[in-house]
Amino acid sequence: MSLIPAFEIGVWNVWLLMLYFPLHPFIMIATDKLVGVGDINKKMTEAPFTGIEKKMFNSMVILMFLACIYSIFLPLKLATPWFYIGLPVYIVGLLMFMVAIVNIATTPHGQPFTKGAYRYSRPPMTFWGNVMHLGVSVASASWVFLLFSVVVAVLFHYLVVAEERGCLEYYGDNYREYMNRTPRWIGIPKSAQE
Repeated sequence: MSLIPAFEIGVWNVWLLMLYFPLHPFIMIATDKLVGVGDINKKMTEAPFTGIEKKMFNSMVILMFLACIYSIFLPLKLATPWFYIGLPVYIVGLLMFMVAIVNIATTPHGQPFTKGAYRYSRPPMTFWGNVMHLGVSVASASWVFLLFSVVVAVLFHYLVVAEERGCLEYYGDNYREYMNRTPRWIGIPKSAQE
């Protein structure tokens, strides 16, 4: 990773890997149309953010927008070990992200998402989104993008707490039972994370 980030507009830049971010809502709607059992937007409850959590959420959205802009100018390190390590990490993250979207689409309205990727992590889209950002950081060999990934992961951690608070209010004991059997983050035992 170089100390000074490269800035080159090109076809083979990181923007190719960041397309999922602006396309994410359309991907969810299209997935719901293909395999869903109802309106996916109605299944997604609004998180009851506190004042500071709302500021963190807005900061995260701005940071993601800036990362998408930066990705236009950030070249992938094609044909380097960075690229060959980062791309598979990104692809695994993207595939599991899509599995989580399918799990949401196939869950009946009014029930918590508990199957598929949600059996291993309560916020799998967040977890695998962070894995995708890590893969992009490595594939581009960019310390700036790695720093972005770490900041976004920290912000997401606090936003997931608000999301779970909303799920507890909406789903009640069903969600509490789900929380008792499923860790928040894959690979971190429940006792160490909550």
